[in-house]
Amino acid sequence: MPLCLRTQLRMKISFAPLAAAAAVFISLGAVSPAFADQTSDPWVTSWATALQSIPDRDALPALYRAPEVAGRTVRQIVYPTLGGTVARVHVSNVYGRTPLVIEAMAIAPSAGGAAASEAGMARVTFGGRAAVSVPPGAALDSDPVQINLKAHAPYVISSYMGPEQKMVAWHRVASQVNYVSRPGNHVAEPSSGAFTERFTQYAWVTGLAVEAPGASTVAAIGDSITDGMRSSLNQNRRWPDALARRIAQSQRTDLAVIDLGISGNRLLSDSPCYGEALERRFGRDALGHPGVKTVVLLIGINDINFQAMPARSGLDCDFPHTHVDANDLIAGYRRVIAQAHGRGVRIFGATLTPASLPPEREAIRTAVNQWIRTSRAFDGVIDFDAELRDPADPARLRYGYDSGDHIHPSDAGYAAMANVVPLDALARK
Repeated sequence: MPLCLRTQLRMKISFAPLAAAAAVFISLGAVSPAFADQTSDPWVTSWATALQSIPDRDALPALYRAPEVAGRTVRQIVYPTLGGTVARVHVSNVYGRTPLVIEAMAIAPSAGGAAASEAGMARVTFGGRAAVSVPPGAALDSDPVQINLKAHAPYVISSYMGPEQKMVAWHRVASQVNYVSRPGNHVAEPSSGAFTERFTQYAWVTGLAVEAPGASTVAAIGDSITDGMRSSLNQNRRWPDALARRIAQSQRTDLAVIDLGISGNRLLSDSPCYGEALERRFGRDALGHPGVKTVVLLIGINDINFQAMPARSGLDCDFPHTHVDANDLIAGYRRVIAQAHGRGVRIFGATLTPASLPPEREAIRTAVNQWIRTSRAFDGVIDFDAELRDPADPARLRYGYDSGDHIHPSDAGYAAMANVVPLDALARK
């Protein structure tokens, strides 16, 4: 019988003028005094993702149909960016309307595809029990798990789901193939044979933390540019992935990077498909993870664009088509900055990247970027726009950095973004 959530399970309930030929980092502000007062916590988030509700309506397009998970085992592949010998899995039912029931869970090194290493497999428990029931709107951490977790290596998290469980929330653009089994508990099976269905989302597992005293986490949060839309499947080519590799190559072992981008996400408006407005999810999705001391914020291009999208009958993912101007976005940035500083977390603003917008929308993007660069409201600025734009046409992505849709970078473009993030600034505590 699943264990009902109690306070000893660490329950967390969510209520819901610079011209440059190349990108530069501009150090502008001082860290909030509250930062120095944060209590010491040995837990540091090493991998994470952000959830969004699955649209709740009949006749959904195929892109929004979730796999059947009731009484089956779901195997998800994650890549921690900081190693350790003690880990903790974070599970979330923040958008659930019924309890999230997990009958058994395990974590193991990946052996490729849906296969797991039997030798390195570790059982995950909650309050000492295998099963747990997470109430609607709640999230919780597992018990500490003894496991030799290596940074940047793939790990399999297997969850045997309750007999009536449905997937009602996910991270839709995972850029990672995950797996669902035939009916039954296949958590402890190293073989991939039972895992007959693939899906490219993440669900309910939203964080993996390690005990790493003295380390910290950089949280990258935003929309599809941070989510890595159109990057190579299963290759970890999002810009936060490339940043994590740069950190590892610099021999730093005290800095993790997590990716909290949601494709289609907006700063100011919710969407039936693309998640809560970032200013509303920020406290949970970024500040709620242990070890986060620095945030990189890249958001706003969808607020600018979706206001001009035509209304659609049926599922209109761009709804509401909220009118915004530069002042609206600036006010939203200030509110997010205040949230970060209120928790003693530094926040770096990233300029909006070129998107081949028509003149009236391009004018908003240009005005927003000017404010990000010069307002001194952020603790620093990362000028992704200057790095990615075509010198001959600054409203467009540079050739070679364009994935082909003139909005999302290619793998090379995402790598270029990571290369202009200043490691020394991120590592300051």
